[in-house]
Amino acid sequence: MEKKYHLFLGINLLFTFICCSSPEVEVGTLDVIPQPYEVTQDTVEKPFVIDKNTVVYVPTRNESMKRIANFLISYVDELSGIKMSLVAKLPNKNAILLEVSEEVTEKEGYRMLVSTDLITIKGGSENGLFYAVQTLFKALPKVRGTEKLAAIPVGNVEDFPRFAYRGFMIDVGRHFFPVSYIKRMIDMMALHNINYFHWHLSEDQGWRIEIKKYPKLTEIGSTRDSTIIDSKTNKYDRMPHKGFYTQDEVREIVRYAADRFITVIPEIDMPGHMMAALASYPELGCTGGPYSVPCKFGVFKDVLCAGNDQTLQFCKDVLEEVMAIFPSEYIHIGGDECPKARWKECPKCQAKICKLELKTTLKHSKENQLQTYFMEEMEKFINAHGRKMMGWDEILEGGLTPNSTVMSWRGVKGGIEAARQHHPVIMTPIHFLYFSNPHWNKLKGVNSVKRVYGFDPVPAVLTSEEQAFILGTQACIWTEWTSDTVKMEWQALPRMAALSEIQWTDPKKKDFESFKKRLPDLLNKYALRGYGYRKDIHDTSIMEMPADSLK
Repeated sequence: MEKKYHLFLGINLLFTFICCSSPEVEVGTLDVIPQPYEVTQDTVEKPFVIDKNTVVYVPTRNESMKRIANFLISYVDELSGIKMSLVAKLPNKNAILLEVSEEVTEKEGYRMLVSTDLITIKGGSENGLFYAVQTLFKALPKVRGTEKLAAIPVGNVEDFPRFAYRGFMIDVGRHFFPVSYIKRMIDMMALHNINYFHWHLSEDQGWRIEIKKYPKLTEIGSTRDSTIIDSKTNKYDRMPHKGFYTQDEVREIVRYAADRFITVIPEIDMPGHMMAALASYPELGCTGGPYSVPCKFGVFKDVLCAGNDQTLQFCKDVLEEVMAIFPSEYIHIGGDECPKARWKECPKCQAKICKLELKTTLKHSKENQLQTYFMEEMEKFINAHGRKMMGWDEILEGGLTPNSTVMSWRGVKGGIEAARQHHPVIMTPIHFLYFSNPHWNKLKGVNSVKRVYGFDPVPAVLTSEEQAFILGTQACIWTEWTSDTVKMEWQALPRMAALSEIQWTDPKKKDFESFKKRLPDLLNKYALRGYGYRKDIHDTSIMEMPADSLK
């Protein structure tokens, strides 16, 4: 009996020891992507551990602050399986405090102080707090599904972005992607501190946004009969491709992005890349048609008739409906790849050139100047609605309109020219930041990312005054040959991580070797969310970058 009693007592003591022993803790790191401006961490001090009693506190309970707190709660749950509570009173320990503070002078900046008992986060604005929450998500380890607890090392982070404009563009004109997937891409952008989503909504191959005054744009222009799938063999899939977003769906996307502090910039490309619109309303072209929605890709000589007042009114009507949906300060109207062959032959265009007294000069043809007139008319209309016009760098070819923002894609030359004319510039050169560029997608391993990482959007040839006109930088995915989400994500990731350090991190703090060491933690977050990133990033049999790869 006594032996049984001692055995029973021993089992009880062992059970008590096991129940009372602390669970294993896995500690993350504050060195995340994009690299914060300043990070200090103490690996000796006991870290801040998130357990079932950890709470979140915000002193101001407006909807935006509650939304940020709920993002944090959902992120922690995603990583640890622990769902924290939002409390009305700040405890003195085991809590995360979020507040907007005038102590942080940078609007999008934040300070994070991590002690063993508390995490205190102060943002220069709610935007800054949101980016701090992204940092916290990336700093925490994934322990969900294990017996471990997630922890953050004691330390400090002081952070703010290099550029106010940090963009990413998706073309849905060539291939349509549903609302659910656009939301997924917006979440991906938020993870990388991107704050502008440039949405390319119209193309030769498809019109993707409902315009109530012109219903044929989506009745006819949103569908093509087939799609080329091999340019070398001229092979087509012989399957209709269609799709467009209703105005309610667009509003839903705009709200979804705004909740994540991302502004959606709509692009209606004009006067070129308008074959879908011409197929819908042939009277808008120089010849009157007939036109069809193209099944192949490229640049087409049929464009909007710039000499036709009805065409200008059509564009203004479309932009008016677009501006009613999108609150963005910027409205992008393209202006790229607009051949002038039809204008040279068109009586209406030539009559307009005569009326405007346009003459060919050493720098600009009269037809290029006609495009500048067209863009000026759109700019006046956009400015009258309190917005700013944005266009691709071809808008330089006829002389810049007074208030335009130039998106430099054919290299940095156009951006340099625009900055010297004191026009705002977004750098998005094809050689570095077109993630769908098939030539550069052949780069393997770390070189596929290093090429992006090494780009500096601020040309050294500019004076300090001129450099101030570089607002930021943007990457683009064009979808001629990107018809599915798998390829979309393979093209975007992990190059979007490199992009984020171009956009956010002080260039003095950038270091590619450090980036490579920090990248695996972010790749784990990609895997957690099911993002389809390139798996060859650590391929040891990488090819060398071509000699012209940095031009």
